[in-house]
Amino acid sequence: MRGRSLQPPRSSVDPDFVDLAASWISDPERQFIRFIWEGFDRFKAKPPVVNERDLERSVTQLLEPRIRESMTGYEPYYVQHGPFERETMKAAPAQPPEYDLAFVLRSNEKIMWPVEAKVLETPSQVSKYANDVENEFLTCRYAPFTSSGAMVGYLLSGNSSDAFDNIAKKLGCSLETLSGYPERENRRSEHTRTAPAGKPYPTTFVCYHIVFEFPDLSRHPKG
Repeated sequence: MRGRSLQPPRSSVDPDFVDLAASWISDPERQFIRFIWEGFDRFKAKPPVVNERDLERSVTQLLEPRIRESMTGYEPYYVQHGPFERETMKAAPAQPPEYDLAFVLRSNEKIMWPVEAKVLETPSQVSKYANDVENEFLTCRYAPFTSSGAMVGYLLSGNSSDAFDNIAKKLGCSLETLSGYPERENRRSEHTRTAPAGKPYPTTFVCYHIVFEFPDLSRHPKG
């Protein structure tokens, strides 16, 4: 029996699917970032009751319908709270990664633009925020098929400028102001990530950073 030559691992992902995932987001700043901010504006204009014992999930769950209200409903995508990313889930009994929010493409609901949220009690407490960028987005566990995604910080005290400074230091990169929204507290950072062998995931990644200031909220201990 002749020996078989070793071949590099092949991707099982349809190339047309990869092309679609790469092309549907033409301008994240004008699409998703705008809707996230408009949802926040609605949140602040008529503040809902937030469960402070489960602050992060409560704010995110309340933010989702307000983002949806800012959309026309005719976009080629919709917003969803808590969708699962099954592309990068490990073998059973492992659970798939779950996004806090995502914009989901209507024509192929496997394709999502994820948004992860983290409570920042002070501008210096950014370790968990940075961990999601480094260990989720930059490992391709999150946003495997898209070349960008977003982090949203819920800042309970202090100012967002200080939070951005600390995020930049923690990530070891610069955060650039978004040209389209100079009055808003948002930034972007550019990264190179390593895709798992045989996976056609984009290796250039842009992370958008948004900080919402919530001085009237506080995190209460569970009990």
